[in-house]
Amino acid sequence: MVCALGAAVCFGTASVLQAVAARAAEPGTGSGVDPALLLRAVRQWRYLAGLGLDAVGFVLQIIALRHIPLYAVGAALAASLAVTAVVAARLLKVRLSRTEWGAVAVVCAGLLMLGLASGAEGSGTGSLALKLGLLAVVALILLVGVVAGRLPDGPRALVLGLASGTGFGVVEVAVRLIDSVGDLGDPALYAVLLGGGAAFLLLTSALSRGSVTAATAGLVLGETIGPAVIGVVWLGDRTREGLTWLAVLGFAVAIAGALALARFGEPPEPAPAVVSPG
Repeated sequence: MVCALGAAVCFGTASVLQAVAARAAEPGTGSGVDPALLLRAVRQWRYLAGLGLDAVGFVLQIIALRHIPLYAVGAALAASLAVTAVVAARLLKVRLSRTEWGAVAVVCAGLLMLGLASGAEGSGTGSLALKLGLLAVVALILLVGVVAGRLPDGPRALVLGLASGTGFGVVEVAVRLIDSVGDLGDPALYAVLLGGGAAFLLLTSALSRGSVTAATAGLVLGETIGPAVIGVVWLGDRTREGLTWLAVLGFAVAIAGALALARFGEPPEPAPAVVSPG
């Protein structure tokens, strides 16, 4: 759990740096799948620093995924939004409201409950069909990204954020399914690589234009709910004896707090212009 929370700190800090870099980059084609936009963002030191933090966070995430249930890791990673809010308040001099500080506290309370209730990870290894299914999901989210590029900014950000979160969710599940890192014939290994790459690509496009709120809300939902269900149904993840209710409550509270924080950083709507008579 400590590794999962460490990953959340890395990912949350990286998000602040990457969002600034993505919005400073020259706009691309407008498609959700725009590798050129990613290449332009990578030229900025903030994006590179964010990628470095992502790499550290990914190592910590792998350790966590190998020891605790998927639902616990997913909720901890959703807490990266709380980290994003706190880091942005420090580095970008953004003032958090009492409601936002309250949402940070709610996320922490949910994670505490989840940590107390989480059991060991399940013993299920997953079938070949599940591994191939993850690759099919990666292909699907790339197709969704292409279609989402034609949507208006609001729905575009939500759909791209959800697709990106789904890609990160594929990575979470695939890490659990890898039998051996050296087995180049394991579909789960390619699901990790392709799912992570697709998720980064779509997230960069989502942050470059449109609502940050919609993008991050979609991201949280995509990377938590699906992996949690797969972990419980297919991989045998369980809670401590008699504490299932606490795990469910903690998961719900942590995600609710994260979704509340998704509004953090959204620029205020401009005031309508007042035209004086004459």
